[in-house]
Amino acid sequence: MDPGFPSDDIAPIAILMDELRAEDVQLRLNAIHRVSTIALALGPERAREELIPFLQESVDDEDEVLLALAEELGRSFEEYLGGPEYAHSLLGPLENLAAVEETLVRDKAAESITKVASVLSSAQIETYYIPLLRRLSRGEWFTSRTSSAALFAPVYAKVSPPIQEELRKGYAALGSDDTPMVRRAAAKWLGAFVKNLSKQHVLSDGLPIYRRLQSDDQDSVRLLTVEDLIVIAQQLSPAEVKEQLLKQIRQTVSDKSWRVRYMAANHFNELAEAVGQELVREELIGHYVQLLKDNEAEVRTAGAGQIPGFAKLLDREVILARVVPCVRDLSKDASQHVRAALANQISGLAPLLGKDATIEHLLPLFLTLLKDEFPEVRLNIISKLETVNSVIGIELLSESLLPAIVELAEDKSWRVRQAIIEYIPLLATQLGKPFFDEQLGNLCMEWLGDTVYSIREAATVNLKKLTEVFGVEWAKVAIVPKVVGMGQHPNYLYRLTTIQAISSMASSLNLDIIRSDILAPLLALATDPIPNIRFNVAKALEVLASTYGTTPGGKELCQQRIIPLLEQMKQDQDADVRYFATRALQKTMAAMEG
Repeated sequence: MDPGFPSDDIAPIAILMDELRAEDVQLRLNAIHRVSTIALALGPERAREELIPFLQESVDDEDEVLLALAEELGRSFEEYLGGPEYAHSLLGPLENLAAVEETLVRDKAAESITKVASVLSSAQIETYYIPLLRRLSRGEWFTSRTSSAALFAPVYAKVSPPIQEELRKGYAALGSDDTPMVRRAAAKWLGAFVKNLSKQHVLSDGLPIYRRLQSDDQDSVRLLTVEDLIVIAQQLSPAEVKEQLLKQIRQTVSDKSWRVRYMAANHFNELAEAVGQELVREELIGHYVQLLKDNEAEVRTAGAGQIPGFAKLLDREVILARVVPCVRDLSKDASQHVRAALANQISGLAPLLGKDATIEHLLPLFLTLLKDEFPEVRLNIISKLETVNSVIGIELLSESLLPAIVELAEDKSWRVRQAIIEYIPLLATQLGKPFFDEQLGNLCMEWLGDTVYSIREAATVNLKKLTEVFGVEWAKVAIVPKVVGMGQHPNYLYRLTTIQAISSMASSLNLDIIRSDILAPLLALATDPIPNIRFNVAKALEVLASTYGTTPGGKELCQQRIIPLLEQMKQDQDADVRYFATRALQKTMAAMEG
């Protein structure tokens, strides 16, 4: 080294080089994450002349290091090189990364090249980017050709017509490549490319590429063309769609591979909106019914998820004649996933059918699904009742569905009862306070006395959630008196549930209610003959002190009422009571000091 050369000038790049040669992968990874700091230390000129060439040669490394490098170079790295006018310098290392074997690295490199392209001028694109694209798209290895598919769309609008023509031909070559992975990439990015084409070129260039890919012998290629079909249909008029794409629509929807049919079902609404009303009525309704009756459960599940969206494009009579019979079959489908998808969407038909048709055709299906053996199906129905309520009204809803809910709430299987308890806050939110008080309030209190502990526990959590839904004042009137009243019950399990309910609800109430309604009955239970009750009182007092002990009013309450009682309980004849009283006393003191 030249003795006159300042050592601190060489330090950043030397450190980076040393760390990138380290055996420890984590050290190399850390070095890559600091590469922008090193570029800043070097300054723009040296970053371009020393750092970029070094990074360009650093592609022989672990995949996670290369992935980090591809990501870092896409994070506005041109700012460290002197601004957008030098952004093309980044294309060298990124081109190398776009040709490596690991898919994640290639995808991230292509993403970063796209970000760099967004700051390049038209001249830079034609001078540096297009040659890169040529090299990648004509590369000997399929990896580079695969990466190139994502790089056509971002620059198409920025280049001259002759180069646009070259890009269209280049993309067509990818669409008929010998390697399935390249054709898959061409199918994946065709939609983005077609969006940049004029209608004339969509018809002359985009359509032939799409048709070639849509009839590919690999289903992994064909399934990616469903989204391309939608993009192309959006670029064309309904008459042109009918003329140019009808054959492909029919082939896609009845493809021999269920994965292609699944993609068609999953994007059916988008396709229907793209092709226009006339084709929906003439063609797509038949194809949709076909998908809902598909022999693969995954396809039926995807189709069921599209029901209300597609039905919006149909007349009411057509929904009743063609869609509702399929919905009826799906409600009894052998697959729980199909039924769950239907339960999630069926309520969306109610506004489209109106009150009378909903009552006649949909209500029986709601009841069937509400009694389904799988919890997800029941939950999906209950979570969407608000839509049905707005169509048929709360009275009718309560007459028809409430008996089913009550029946489930009293089911002999405790797991079914527990599932319904968990849905109650959701029902309460949708049905409102008056309806809830009248129809479901008593049910919630009955669960507190259930013979199964898990149900009693779930019921106390339910009361807390209901307090959060309807507010503290409602709880003071509707819940607290009933909970406190159970503290006098001769059966000790009811008294225990009172204490657990108080502990559960404490954080959702306020200090005034604790002081006026809760504390006295709770303290009275501290002298209960059952030790289990007494030590649970100590645990409940600990919860109250932790919740309210930090406020001035809470501190006063702890000082005057809670601490004296806990001191007394420390002398209890039962060891468990003494233990929990001591622990509660320590937590209470800590809460007050905090």
